[in-house]
Amino acid sequence: MKKTYSILQSGEPWVWISAAALGLTILLLLGFLMLIIVRGLAAFWVSDVALIKQKSTAVFGEIVAREDRPHSADGPYRIEIKRGNRDLYGSDFIWINSDQIESITYPQDVYVLERLEWGNFYGRLIKLVIDGADFTDSRRFNQLLSRELRRIKDLRARVYQIEKKEIGKNSYQQEQIRLKLKRLARAGIGSGPEVNALKEKQSKLTAEFNQLMTNLDNLRARMNGKAIFRDAAGTEKEIALSQIVRFYQPNKLGIAGKLGLYCSKVYEFITENPRESNTEGGVFPAIFGTVMMVFIMAIVVTPFGVLAAIYLHEYAKPGFAVSSIRIAVNNLAGVPSIVFGVFGVGFFIYFIGSSIDEFFFSDRLPDPTFGTGGILWASLTLALLTVPTVIVATEEGLSAIPKNWREAAYALGCTKFEVLYRVVLPALVPA
Repeated sequence: MKKTYSILQSGEPWVWISAAALGLTILLLLGFLMLIIVRGLAAFWVSDVALIKQKSTAVFGEIVAREDRPHSADGPYRIEIKRGNRDLYGSDFIWINSDQIESITYPQDVYVLERLEWGNFYGRLIKLVIDGADFTDSRRFNQLLSRELRRIKDLRARVYQIEKKEIGKNSYQQEQIRLKLKRLARAGIGSGPEVNALKEKQSKLTAEFNQLMTNLDNLRARMNGKAIFRDAAGTEKEIALSQIVRFYQPNKLGIAGKLGLYCSKVYEFITENPRESNTEGGVFPAIFGTVMMVFIMAIVVTPFGVLAAIYLHEYAKPGFAVSSIRIAVNNLAGVPSIVFGVFGVGFFIYFIGSSIDEFFFSDRLPDPTFGTGGILWASLTLALLTVPTVIVATEEGLSAIPKNWREAAYALGCTKFEVLYRVVLPALVPA
């Protein structure tokens, strides 16, 4: 009995219980992350496309779910089908009751199209029209379609280059000339050599802009191929090849083919821009924006948070003011994030940003430059949100440094700053 009492008094069982609880928490967190990863990445796997024949019609689609209904008058179960073809039927998913199903097969000639608009299309390829010539030989469909899509991809890249780079540069230069003319007009200068030179340059840029637009029209005109598809119900649909991102025949693919297509879809999701109102394509802009925002936030919040904590712990004398600051910091950590968001909009955008526009970019008003939402203001708002955490963590790290380290440094003749710089800060880095 005495031995048991001494073990409990030592606190060792509570240490083991705390360690076990921490380990269980970590395992649950890892399991949750794995669940998200597995369920999320499973969405990119290439599923076979079924032909479901019903009593009155038929439909192509991927079987995504099954629901048992043992007491239903519509059959013992029903299946959920991703049928796509939203431009024909208005919805991507439908439920089919088992009493309406006559047969389910998996034809190998069915195509899946991933498009820039209207989502996926499921159907059989009937005819290709390329440069005015019709192709109906199904044995050449994949070869011709692959060749045309590669050509269109190159043309689309050239269109993007002209729209984002060349036209963007031209528009920026024209805007700068417009602002210069506006400043001259405000100063009462409406004519003269400087104004004439600017107008001449503006005319050249306008002619260059018109030429770029003509080049764009020519490039788009070369994306003239189209394909005729027929869905399971017999409805024919003409689809421009310029709208097709990817095509494949899932029922013909083996494991290796599906795995390769799966990897390409995951890569596209990570590296490409979104499309179809952010429901298709990739999330690269969101990833880049998030990483950039966190970096700017860290650059802003770390110096201020660490310096504030060092001042409060090392330099400030205990008293009412310091106690009030610590109470304010702790309370600030409990403020809801939506309050910080509203403050960021009001202070950074409407006050700071609008003031910057008024003093430095008045020529561009009413179009805002800094007086609108942006990654800079979002980062500063997030920095305000995390300042209390940085201050509290830094102060805890300073409190954990043994006091005799400082006293030993003072005994060796170090100044307060030298103790802080050479003893305290190196020990504070892990915290």
